[in-house]
Amino acid sequence: MEISRKKLREEVLKRIKYVQTCVLAREMCLLVRTNRAVLDPKDVHDICLSISNLCKETGCEEPSELCSKAAEAVLTDEGKYLELCAQSCMKCGEERRPKPKRATYVA
Repeated sequence: MEISRKKLREEVLKRIKYVQTCVLAREMCLLVRTNRAVLDPKDVHDICLSISNLCKETGCEEPSELCSKAAEAVLTDEGKYLELCAQSCMKCGEERRPKPKRATYVA
């Protein structure tokens, strides 16, 4: 019984880490992309750097690097920013999404 509890605990902690990093990053990215018309380039820059750090924290180096480059590009070239941001979004979560497990009963 203790082994099942430990395994379930590990799965829950992994899922929480995923939500704290990947889900938060994707939601923030979506908010920025859909509302960029009302945000200043400096706002987008700061938020994209924050998203880049979330990606890096979870070990997603490529999306982190693309997002960081997008953050710099938004200050000078909106077209390049949009291209880099789209690439980062496509890469985000490609391999990090936890696979759903069947429900486990723990008393």
